[in-house]
Amino acid sequence: MSTTSDVLVDAGALRDQVREKYRAVATDPAGPFHFHTGRDLARRLGYDAGAVAALPDRAVESFAGVANPFQLRRPAPGERVVDVGSGAGSDSFLAAQQVGPTGHVIGVDMTPEMLDKSTATAAELRLEHVEFREGLAEALPVEDGWADVVISNGVINLCADKRAVLSEIRRVLEPGGWLQFADIANGRPVPDGALRDIDLWTG
Repeated sequence: MSTTSDVLVDAGALRDQVREKYRAVATDPAGPFHFHTGRDLARRLGYDAGAVAALPDRAVESFAGVANPFQLRRPAPGERVVDVGSGAGSDSFLAAQQVGPTGHVIGVDMTPEMLDKSTATAAELRLEHVEFREGLAEALPVEDGWADVVISNGVINLCADKRAVLSEIRRVLEPGGWLQFADIANGRPVPDGALRDIDLWTG
């Protein structure tokens, strides 16, 4: 369990900034962001071109991942997947293609506009084995030991309490389950002042 000293910025304030940023990505995906988005980003990150092409624009235009978690391993048919920080659902929909109708995918996100977008896309695609739930990475709305696989893409770095996030991931994974995540890491020491600058976390 994390202590107060482990958490370097105010978690609530950080969530508010992250929500505001990704609200804009959901509603104006072509906006002037400091990161790439959409189909071009998926191509740069090495996603399967055919799988991405099969998705409607609404499922891909707000994609803002940092790498391709499926390069580590493709979820197998029938597996159950949790997507932590699912956004507009790009990775969730790709996981749904891989697990097929006998599998199940739960996307979890905290930004209402992203959830609206992903839920509408799931309905459009008539994917009954995909659902999206509102929640935090630090308190996943998923039962213990439910998932064969947990995926995440560019999300854990945006959470103040990473120990809590990883504890939740462990809780929802079945014994022997897989964690496949892509994220941003820094191999060099970061000055204490920078670690505590909330604007640098989101920027």
